[in-house]
Amino acid sequence: MTKLSVNINKVATIRNARGGNTPDVLKFAQDCERFGAQGITVHPRPDERHIRYADALAIKPLINVEYNIEGNPKGISKSRPYGFIDLVKEIRPAQVTLVPDAEGVLTSNAGWDTVKNQDYLKDVVKEFKACGIRVSIFIDANPKMIEMAAKTGTDRVELYTESYASQYAAGREEAIKPFVEAAKVARDCGIGLNAGHDLSLENLTFFHQRIPWVDEVSIGHALISDALYLGIEETIHRYNDCLK
Repeated sequence: MTKLSVNINKVATIRNARGGNTPDVLKFAQDCERFGAQGITVHPRPDERHIRYADALAIKPLINVEYNIEGNPKGISKSRPYGFIDLVKEIRPAQVTLVPDAEGVLTSNAGWDTVKNQDYLKDVVKEFKACGIRVSIFIDANPKMIEMAAKTGTDRVELYTESYASQYAAGREEAIKPFVEAAKVARDCGIGLNAGHDLSLENLTFFHQRIPWVDEVSIGHALISDALYLGIEETIHRYNDCLK
């Protein structure tokens, strides 16, 4: 079964809007596990506008499901004397997802150019794998980029699914085509496959039907928004149903 990893950044965004500890990000991570999520994802950015480096550290001993930390390996915290690589190596999560975020972006908006960044990614992948951490590279649905990602030694790639989600209503068959092709290339290259960005209750079932071998989906914004109406327990159940 494809694993559901809940990205809890938006919960931290709400907390940070007022200060204090409401909602409690750490308890929320535990509740997601209790309600059936198979993973927790966080994406700490240097400005710590949502998940803070301290949150990322505190979550690890509280959960038993897979922990996935996303981010740009070049990121440096503005509140702590170390960067993203140091944070991940200290925590040693099940998985690190490398995302080429530029500083100040609202949300992730592109995958890696694995041709231009081949040597750099090889070094980063090697460093994390030496610590026993599975590595995934965030990438567009581009066969060439996936082939070159495989050459870095990465364990998986995560398909950036924003274009699928935005084109789904206009024609889901056309929207899914490049992702099916990309997923087949990843499979042929012998690497695992994750997916994420704007996947929702509306479009997730079809995505999974067409690419049933995806290992994991990471979902945050839509899932947390659905939880405002449905509650987090019911929402996680519904997302898991999409993946059966």
